[in-house]
Amino acid sequence: MKEFGLIGRTLKHSFSQTYFTQKFHNLGLDDHQYELFELPEAADLAQLLAARPHLAGLNVTIPYKEQIWPYLDELASSAARVGAVNVVEFTADGRRVGHNTDVVGFQESLRRFYPRRDVPDRALVLGTGGASKAVEVALRDLGIGYWLVSRNPLNHGLTYDDLAPDLVAAHPLIINTTPLGTFPNVDECPPLPYHALTPQHYLFDLIYNPAETKFLQHGLAAGAHVLNGFEMLCLQAEAAWEIWNR
Repeated sequence: MKEFGLIGRTLKHSFSQTYFTQKFHNLGLDDHQYELFELPEAADLAQLLAARPHLAGLNVTIPYKEQIWPYLDELASSAARVGAVNVVEFTADGRRVGHNTDVVGFQESLRRFYPRRDVPDRALVLGTGGASKAVEVALRDLGIGYWLVSRNPLNHGLTYDDLAPDLVAAHPLIINTTPLGTFPNVDECPPLPYHALTPQHYLFDLIYNPAETKFLQHGLAAGAHVLNGFEMLCLQAEAAWEIWNR
């Protein structure tokens, strides 16, 4: 039996198990299974590994994308560059290697969604957690300038109080990397001046459950273009599958 799974603190919102279970069924892999492992703390990973000797690969989500580092033997360049891990590879010689496939997933999904323009592109990235780090790398690779926005700004970032309507209007791409609005807390959303949104805005929410968050609903009400994180999830999952099977 080959066992794969997702680790995080709360996984009620996750679609990963359904995605991979369907994939195993489609490929006729009856000896493969995918489980959800809710861990109260990152340190509980050691106990999980001892109890599950047949683990062949893990996905990692909030809040352990950065906290898992001490429990790995090596970081692939993708994870080292981002500063966050969302995939763990178990090698044939017993090493645990951290990777990041969020960059690939986000970058490809954004490329399909957001049309590049003749004027300089500018984005607001809401949140400064592990997911935002992958978004930052992708935006830098694409040559899109950005501000990080959070309650406690880092490296001269912005606070939500800094988001005056004219600043929002000047940034056509707004990306939510926070968990605000994730099921079951569907009435939450980042505190933006949503009245400043226009049909020229593009709102990308990394959340995919629910499919239409409050953040995206505000965008739709303003006539903006919106996209949730489901396509990104699928793209990063396929990249993880390639890592686990190479």
